[in-house]
Amino acid sequence: MGFKPSDYKTDVHNDWCPGCGDFGILNAIQMTLAELQIPPFKTAIFSGIGCSGKTPHFIHTYGIHTLHGRVMPFAQGAKLCNPDLQVIAVGGDGDGLGIGVGHFINSGRRNIDMTYIIYNNGVYGLTKGQASPTLKLGMKTKSLTQPNVNDAINPIALAFISGFTFIARGYAYDIRHLKDLLKQAIQHKGLSFVDILQPCPTYNDINTKEWFQGTKIEDSGKVVPRIYKLDNTEYDGTLREPEKYYDLASKVIEKSNEWNDKIPIGIFYRNEHIPTYQERISEKIENYLKYPPAKQQISSQQKTNSKIDQILESLYVGK
Repeated sequence: MGFKPSDYKTDVHNDWCPGCGDFGILNAIQMTLAELQIPPFKTAIFSGIGCSGKTPHFIHTYGIHTLHGRVMPFAQGAKLCNPDLQVIAVGGDGDGLGIGVGHFINSGRRNIDMTYIIYNNGVYGLTKGQASPTLKLGMKTKSLTQPNVNDAINPIALAFISGFTFIARGYAYDIRHLKDLLKQAIQHKGLSFVDILQPCPTYNDINTKEWFQGTKIEDSGKVVPRIYKLDNTEYDGTLREPEKYYDLASKVIEKSNEWNDKIPIGIFYRNEHIPTYQERISEKIENYLKYPPAKQQISSQQKTNSKIDQILESLYVGK
């Protein structure tokens, strides 16, 4: 019969605000896991702190709710320990691009085979709407007493120069398109990043659902969506020949800077020519993939000093 999206849902009460883009992202993740038929017991969702940090509570897989800005070290450690585990890290724009930006940059150097998803709404939603690193300069959302005095981080450009080998942007209210992006991100062999634009109906009263989905064209008065799909253009972010990297680099940066009346979503960059971190380790440790740390005995006496069978049994997700 296979797994259905409902197999990845829990009974945990969800207290996100009505209309929050987090709901669309959550649904897209569950749909993606079902379409790829990734067993719940072979999947681990890691999160940081914030509204997005609650995501593992609502997905019936292994879930680890970590520290503020520290989701990537936890997630990468798990993937290196158990290469067979499907690892997905999630976090907010403040979590990943504020306190966690150092880990974001250094993650790109390694190209570990996993996926990182950022919920991007321009504010710190859980702590009453302060400006996050992605809020544009001069914007004044409802919780700010003064317009934002800082310029914004460009997540796509930052991921590119940091070394991520798959970079995409989705929109939380276009769930099917987002699901297709997440599928390609997870299937990519290397470190993938998906930046997801999402309205915060409680604190960001500028970048609303209505703002993303419509802008008035002065000449005709016609309202057209700001969001447009790269799939429907001639843009191609796949690096087919390594020697043309710098030619593509300028296109990635240029496209990532589009905003206001035109906001692209889709795949900005894909590079399958760089070996993964696991492959690099395998060159030094011959049996790493066959006998990774997760499959090794934790005691040279073939037994542990503590009896943890009951604890492990209580944590087992099951088939």
